Amino acid sequence: MAANNSVVGVESPTYKINYRVVIVQVLVSVFLFINFLLIRTFFVKDFYTTMRYILFATTLLSDSLFLIISDILLIFSYIKITMQVWLCVIIYIVSSLYTYVTPVTLTAMTLERYVAVCRPLRHGELCSTRRALHCVLIIHSLSAIPCVFILAAFFASASHNFYSQGRECGVEMFTFHKWQGHLRSAVSQFYFFIMFIAIVFCYVKIMKVAKAASGEDKKSTRKGLKTVIFHTFQLSLCLFHLWCPFIEAAVLQINLILFINVRYFNYIAFILAPRCISPLVYGLRDEMFFHALKYYALCGLYKKQSPNVP
Repeated sequence: MAANNSVVGVESPTYKINYRVVIVQVLVSVFLFINFLLIRTFFVKDFYTTMRYILFATTLLSDSLFLIISDILLIFSYIKITMQVWLCVIIYIVSSLYTYVTPVTLTAMTLERYVAVCRPLRHGELCSTRRALHCVLIIHSLSAIPCVFILAAFFASASHNFYSQGRECGVEMFTFHKWQGHLRSAVSQFYFFIMFIAIVFCYVKIMKVAKAASGEDKKSTRKGLKTVIFHTFQLSLCLFHLWCPFIEAAVLQINLILFINVRYFNYIAFILAPRCISPLVYGLRDEMFFHALKYYALCGLYKKQSPNVP
């Protein structure tokens, strides 16, 4: 976002940026409302005893926090609010952590579906509530590793006086040398390479079970297979999000107006939309969660049609 300093100072795109910021605020408000409605449904119903729903709630909380932080930084960037570097480092730690929490959690959800379909007899043992909580801790630990690498490179390059300077907070601030950008890219690509391997493995295994299944088992297996495909799509969007800074940096060297348009499109398509639309679709695909969501969204008016919802 540091590159937006010069952008705001240009007279021609000022109205467009103002118009677009308003649109972003409307979208963020709608998306956060939907996510908080899904989170409320999770906590008021006994979904917190099932591993699949616990992981789903983890993605909701992660996405909501990431949306709030990214939107605040967007507003600060637009109105040219600066902050001391040490405060930006804290914000970056949280933002970087939850950038990875969602894709890592999606991989864990895919593995849970693999166990449910291919190892049904061990599903109760491997996917208990206690193991789900342990899994959430592991997810956050794995998600923190890229942040450690990037901050270690930053601390090795930044001077002591740099932390007390007022800067516009953005990921570009943490890059002093080209190799730091390459390091960030390499770590991201390695993570997503591992996650794609895990998802492809689960897809192949579930596909084999689906071909051999029949009746209700076949229907359940097909649903699990569609879930894995959906997680692959979500993971792809997260991967595109990590590529966005490198694409934007290359476009900035070509044309300023094109850079503004590309950055705006990337923010809407690969940051805002996937972090709300995907969880919403996942929630609607689950029949039990959908009935509970409909009940609470309609303030109890759905109780007649769904007596099982308390």
